[in-house]
Amino acid sequence: MFKLFFTSTSVLAGPKGRFARVYAPVAQLDRAFACGAKGRTFKSCRVYHCEIKPPPGSFLCYNKHMDWDKATDIVLYAAIATVGVFVVLGLYQWITRKSLKKVDKSLLLLIIPLGLMAIVYVLFDKFIVLNTRPDGSGEPSFPSTHAMVIATIFACTAIVLPQYLKSKTLCAVLDIVLLAFTVLASVGRVLANKHWTSDVIAGLVFAAVFAGTYFFLVRTFQKRHNYQKGTK
Repeated sequence: MFKLFFTSTSVLAGPKGRFARVYAPVAQLDRAFACGAKGRTFKSCRVYHCEIKPPPGSFLCYNKHMDWDKATDIVLYAAIATVGVFVVLGLYQWITRKSLKKVDKSLLLLIIPLGLMAIVYVLFDKFIVLNTRPDGSGEPSFPSTHAMVIATIFACTAIVLPQYLKSKTLCAVLDIVLLAFTVLASVGRVLANKHWTSDVIAGLVFAAVFAGTYFFLVRTFQKRHNYQKGTK
């Protein structure tokens, strides 16, 4: 059964697979947008080198790509650290309240968007390869994992913040900071020559779906809790 799934998926998602053929026009638009109509011109340090090695003397361009790559990695690590904070908080509540059922539902429900991210990552990294990185490494690039993970975690953080911070002003400031870092990381993946524009957009779309699902679930549980509290 698993062999059949893997075989059928690889056929659909391979270089000549159905998914790849459907995505091909998007990939062409990416290259035309980044590299000009012919898809071959290395224009500047701010755009892709279109899977073609830059001309001699472009070492500074590589340095700029590396700087953006490192910057986006730092934002990613910050997002992962944020998840770590929520995990520690959840464990603390579990231990002190002596019951998993008494842990805040908003913390427990974080498992859902994180799980969805993991599924999408494995699916598109291992089985449905629609595009490869513009740096010529041949690694899968669709969707942008950095954009998807950072946007999902920071959006979920913004959703749960009012539950733990009473100051609306502080929540608003933190929301702006989280949004700024999300934009920085998304644009940075393009400038780092690691992703095409469509990769980043797809990552943000997935993040919006995951965060929207989390928001809906949190609100549903909150309404149910308030209703039960009001009937007592």
